[in-house]
Formats: sequence, C-alpha cells, structure tokens
Amino acid sequence: MSRPATKNDLIEAANAQFEKLRNLLAGMSEAERKADIEPNERDKNVRDVLIHLYEWHCLLLNWIQSNTQGKAAAFLPAPYNWKTYPAMNVEFWKKHQSTPYADAEKMLKKTHKEVIKRIETFSNEELFSKGIFTWTGTTTLGSYCVSATSSHYDWAIKGIKKALTKTQKA
Repeated sequence: MSRPATKNDLIEAANAQFEKLRNLLAGMSEAERKADIEPNERDKNVRDVLIHLYEWHCLLLNWIQSNTQGKAAAFLPAPYNWKTYPAMNVEFWKKHQSTPYADAEKMLKKTHKEVIKRIETFSNEELFSKGIFTWTGTTTLGSYCVSATSSHYDWAIKGIKKALTKTQKA
C-alpha cells in the first residue's frame, strides 16, 4: 500500500485499514484477545494496542482543534517530544490498565469516526501542501493524519497477527 497523498486516498486508506483491523478483531476468540502478545514495555494484549491507537487519535484531534482555534499547541503534550514520546506511550498504557477490552474497542471506533470527520473538513491542499499551516512545521497536516490512521492501523494489524501466530503455535 502506498502512502496516501490526496484527501480521498487518505480517507480511503484510513477506512480500509480500519476495516481490516476490525475484521481481524472480529475473528479472534476471547482468549486470543486477552493473550499476552510480543513482550515489550507497553502493549501486553490486544486491548493495549487498541488503547494506543485511541490515544494517538486523541492527540491528533486535540492538536488540530487547538491550533485551528488559534491556540498554539505542539502535537505531543509537554513534557514530551519526539525523542521522549515512548515514555508518553507507557503513560497511556498505565492510564488504561483498568479499561475493559469492549470499552477500548468502542473508544477506538468512536475516535476513528471523529478523525475521519475532521479530515473531511480540510481541502486536499490544506492536507497535503507544505506551508499551509505554521503549526505543522515542515510536515503536512495530511502526513500527521496518515500516521495516526492507516499507517498506525497497519502497525497494529501486523503486531496482532504476529501475536496470533505465536498464540496458535503455543
């Protein structure tokens, strides 16, 4: 899949990858959803992956809302930056340890719809031309949107499939 470079491609890719993710989840047993996945400092099960996607949707939505309302905001909240954001991801993980799987799935579905609705408010030029918004720096708004949607969903799908393969072999 090539990286989207137009508004239509972005929306299509985001929805297609989200649907792939949903289909993957729908085909999983309860045990598979709760099973330990690739051991790391963060995502211990599928719920954790869904929460990660949800929180990154929230980052994108809050960032766009603040900046379009004239309140300058960085994409990553203080004290985090692009070198320290893994610690932020761990904080997201900690915050949601009592979030039930079903809630995580609902939350992600809701924010996916909100992100798509927000993307639809921008023109192709606003999304994919550099220099349109000062708050996006040297990157386009569309690039942030791709990263928070289709690219992130692809990452989640690959990680979950890898975990499923290990679970099924065990």
